[in-house]
Amino acid sequence: MPETSSSRIRVDRAACPSPHSSANKLARLLWQAAWLLLFRPVPWFWHAPRRALLRVFGAQVGTGAQIMPSVRIWAPWNLSLGAHATVSHGVDLYSVDRIEIGAHATVSQRAFLCTATHDIDHPRMPLKTAPIRIGDGAWVCAEAYVHPGVAIGEEAVAGVRAVVLRDVPPGQVVGGNPARFLRMRHLPE
Repeated sequence: MPETSSSRIRVDRAACPSPHSSANKLARLLWQAAWLLLFRPVPWFWHAPRRALLRVFGAQVGTGAQIMPSVRIWAPWNLSLGAHATVSHGVDLYSVDRIEIGAHATVSQRAFLCTATHDIDHPRMPLKTAPIRIGDGAWVCAEAYVHPGVAIGEEAVAGVRAVVLRDVPPGQVVGGNPARFLRMRHLPE
């Protein structure tokens, strides 16, 4: 069938080759096999083998970090988990760029931390990446989305299903789509 589109957008493979090297693709393939055979089958309460496997693949993992077996990680070598950080069931860590999750921080069920997007103002929509930082003691609630380049400050909270497109200052609670300030977090001294 002849191409009849007059659009200037070109996203076919010829116009948009992958920005990822063959070594990166091979490493991700090996990681996916290890995830399927060694990471995923470990019972949810036994975190040490998952921590060890992540370290083998280049992740920085702090003491006592808890990461559930159903967590999806695109590139563990771009992941840093602080001491006693928790990443819950079904979380997607799309770590094309760096993801840092601070000490005692929590990322709840099915949250999506996304470090890559596309330049929509370019006709070939090239990949753009930016790191994500979740501060110490922060909480990314269930099904929240965190956009590339966002930093969530210490002890801040991104509420349930929040769409976090901008930085969240320390101690703030945000929610909604797009996320907006709701209140300050009140923790006892």
